[in-house]
Parts: sequence; C-alpha cells; structure tokens
Amino acid sequence: QVHLVESGGGSVQAGDSLRLACVASGRSFSTSAMGWFRQTPGKERQFVAGINWSGTRTPYADSVKGRFTISRDNAKNTMYLQMNSLKPEDTAVYICAADPRGFQRTTDDYEYWGQGTQVTVSS
Repeated sequence: QVHLVESGGGSVQAGDSLRLACVASGRSFSTSAMGWFRQTPGKERQFVAGINWSGTRTPYADSVKGRFTISRDNAKNTMYLQMNSLKPEDTAVYICAADPRGFQRTTDDYEYWGQGTQVTVSS
C-alpha cells in the first residue's frame, strides 16, 4: 500500500511560481514510477509530467514544457513539481500518482493516487 499526500497549492497571479510536493509513505517509493496529473471540473484527468525511479526520464505534456520541472528526492520519499510562468489555464486540482512496479506512463491508470491540491491562477 502507498499513501500519497500533496501540498503546495494556492492562489497566484499569472506569471507567478509555485512548487508542489507529494510525500509518499509505504513501500517502494525509491523504485516507483511517479506522475503529476491535473483535473478540472467535468473533465478527465490530464497528464502533466512523469518521472522514473532514478529521475533520468521525465516526460512532460506539451502545454507545460519549458515552464514546469518534475523532480524527486528518494531519501525524503518526496516528488516535486516546480511550476513557473503560471497561466490561468493551469488552474486545476493537481494530483500525484505512483506505480511501485516502476512502470512509467502518461495514462491515468496508475495504481495509487493522492487527494490533490488546488492551484488557481488568475489573470
């Protein structure tokens, strides 16, 4: 079992930055593939960024490339999402996901999910 807790969301102005964190408890964080997704009301979860166990593979959605950076600290069981140059269209609940088997993917069928943290960007 893996328990995920996100933090760091908030309300900011366009152009501002935020750093989200996802703390994992339970087994196998250091070997888990992790991902960030986001969701707005009435829409499907959308892939934002992913990271493999070693941090050497980090795919991004086209909409966030060059603005967002995903990273992880396996010693702290924590994954991060640095979000710069935020836009109103980035407004969503940001949710972290984990797969202890290490299978990295952009689809929303990860095994474990957090509850999410709200990010609101105003113009």
